[in-house]
Amino acid sequence: MKTATATKTATKIEAILYLKGKPLSLSEIAEYAACDRATAQEGIIELIDSYARRDSALEVVETTDGYSLQLRTDFQDLVQTLIPVELGVGALRSLAAIALNSPILQSDLINLRGSGAYQHVQELVELGFVKKRRDNESRSYSLQVTPKFHQYFQIEQLPQPFDTKEQQLELNLAIEDEVENTSD
Repeated sequence: MKTATATKTATKIEAILYLKGKPLSLSEIAEYAACDRATAQEGIIELIDSYARRDSALEVVETTDGYSLQLRTDFQDLVQTLIPVELGVGALRSLAAIALNSPILQSDLINLRGSGAYQHVQELVELGFVKKRRDNESRSYSLQVTPKFHQYFQIEQLPQPFDTKEQQLELNLAIEDEVENTSD
């Protein structure tokens, strides 16, 4: 049976988890809530139970780092849609190079963009925009964009580089003809 004290503690713990925005150990929760560990444990259990019975977008979960108030996994697609990813100019340029040359060896990207691209690749992989796998024919990694890249940037198909110099020459001639025709 719930006591008023346990409910008050659970409410306080909910506020603590919300305000901290990261997993907290039971000891940390007890310290912030100004109670003993047993009382904090009761409050956590009540809070987990309360969220489990609600039709809520939030949940309290225990992770390896502690207890956390987080968005249920059912709503993770909203995070991708509503919270824009913050990418610096360098990372965006590296992403563009990967997208336009996909797949590209990481060593080739580094030659193209400089050593800062190592950090960009790590960031882009963590964000899910780039897939990185060991290349069988070299000691480098092969990089390519993921479906998340296409979905996030709303790009169905990227322009393909020219297969041959002949195709590029044909395009250049077509552009020259168009320019001549419009200037007449």
